Amino acid sequence: MVSKKNVGVFKEVGVGLELAGAASGSCERFDVVIVGCGSSGLYTALNLPAEMSVLVLTKTEAKRCDSMLAQGGICVLLDEDDYDSFYEDTMRAGHYENRPESVDIMIRSSRAVIESLIDLGVAFERTPEGDLAYTREGGHTRARICYHADTTGREITQALLSAVEELSNAEIREHTCVVDLVEQDGACAGVVVEGKNGVRSVVRSSFVVFATGGIGGLYEHSTNYPEITGDACRIARDRGIELEHMDYVQIHPTSLYTGRPGRAFLISESARGEGAVLLNAAGERFTDELQPRDVVSAAIFSMMEEEGSDHVWLSFAPVPEKAVTEHFKAIREECAKEGYDILKEPIPVVPAQHYFMGGIRVDAWSRTSMPHLFAVGETSCNGVHGKNRLASNSLLEALVFAQRAAKEIEKEADGLQETIGADGPQRAREASESRIGRNG
Repeated sequence: MVSKKNVGVFKEVGVGLELAGAASGSCERFDVVIVGCGSSGLYTALNLPAEMSVLVLTKTEAKRCDSMLAQGGICVLLDEDDYDSFYEDTMRAGHYENRPESVDIMIRSSRAVIESLIDLGVAFERTPEGDLAYTREGGHTRARICYHADTTGREITQALLSAVEELSNAEIREHTCVVDLVEQDGACAGVVVEGKNGVRSVVRSSFVVFATGGIGGLYEHSTNYPEITGDACRIARDRGIELEHMDYVQIHPTSLYTGRPGRAFLISESARGEGAVLLNAAGERFTDELQPRDVVSAAIFSMMEEEGSDHVWLSFAPVPEKAVTEHFKAIREECAKEGYDILKEPIPVVPAQHYFMGGIRVDAWSRTSMPHLFAVGETSCNGVHGKNRLASNSLLEALVFAQRAAKEIEKEADGLQETIGADGPQRAREASESRIGRNG
């Protein structure tokens, strides 16, 4: 959890800093500190130059991140003929509040990202001929989603984590909370961390990357882990860093209804993409399941209100048995724990908080309004998703803009010595403000 009690207590002392009221100790130094161990944070680390020292921080265990929970898949541009369709699907889902430049960047970068994941050992599903297999989800007019059964996020994130663990220039530190930024001359100069023992210390760095995920832990019912509580956004707010669309929260139409509190188990949108249908208490279909998520969620809430029920039903009856047993193996196993056999009966589902489209405003290179501070993944707002995210664009957006952050950090590091003069901090601030305005 982010603590606010030490906001503003970091005092500049020449070129050093002192932490008022906190335990003193040695001040560590890294070239880059990445806050968060999900797909965007890990991919940033992998794309940084090998000569840069990198510290990756995570609040809990490295494997306990929301990226591991992603089920459906990751979008990719099928071919040049698919561009207009992919672009329009993304814009329409986002109610045309998306930033066109960001959408274009994501789509045109997608194939290279998929190829890099394959090189890292990600085993996407294949056709009998050996080509990539694609599935379709709500809001998509074509099947353009690469997937690994119904555990795509785990397959991708585990491959990224294994690759980062092998880097000689990177360290992953678990059970470490970032409670504030170190700010010097208006620029980010590191982070303040709190370890498992409650002791706080300063970690200095030339660059900081926020990759802390969304805000689901703030909700009673969410598909997110409970520790995902918008930490970076709260630090940014307290530091006067620009935020955007903080009210743009996505509700996923289908989580498994159990009646118990705690994290909700997601029923992937790809289930409906493969033919699963939504039913009311009378066993009747009541909506088009392949509309964007906000539309389907609204239809479910309306039906629940009409019936006075706590949930609706999702039937896998139209889905081929092989697809159920192979593509949706993890979902089938989880439902079985609750006493449901999805091959024989429908399951109760209810909408739940799932994703955050707003966050720390960044430009096309993931730069925030504070020099040397970047934000990637769900904690950032680069405008790709607009008001509502298109299914399976999250992993793609996270990786594309994480890679761009790493490239920009490398570029800025190469020219950092040129901005260390007397007017350096002011020039850096002016450059950052110009970038944000130019890419807004």
